[in-house]
Amino acid sequence: MQHDHGLTITHRSPTAGVHVLAVHGDLDHHTSPRLQEALDALAPAGGDLLVIDLTELPFCDSTGVSVLVAAHQRAQDAGVRLALAGLHADLAHIFKIMGLDRLLSFYDSTDDAIAALR
Repeated sequence: MQHDHGLTITHRSPTAGVHVLAVHGDLDHHTSPRLQEALDALAPAGGDLLVIDLTELPFCDSTGVSVLVAAHQRAQDAGVRLALAGLHADLAHIFKIMGLDRLLSFYDSTDDAIAALR
């Protein structure tokens, strides 16, 4: 578990080849490097599933969005399937306005994301 300025990131692997990063707190220019470090530390293999659980994410600024978009690109390049789970309605609306719903996959829950990616 990592913690910095109100951001906590927890990694769990419920089954082989499935990685879940649960993000708790605000994702902004102060805390985004912590998420980037957690993503860098994972190094999932091609064919793995990566779910970023944002259920406990009340705020995300453009720096946080950049980290998520970069994670998508890196996952795609590595053959890893990536999804976001539990995005609050207000943030989901903002992400849709930005066109991120055409780039990133959103699911209501981590379980829904894992089921859809399999």
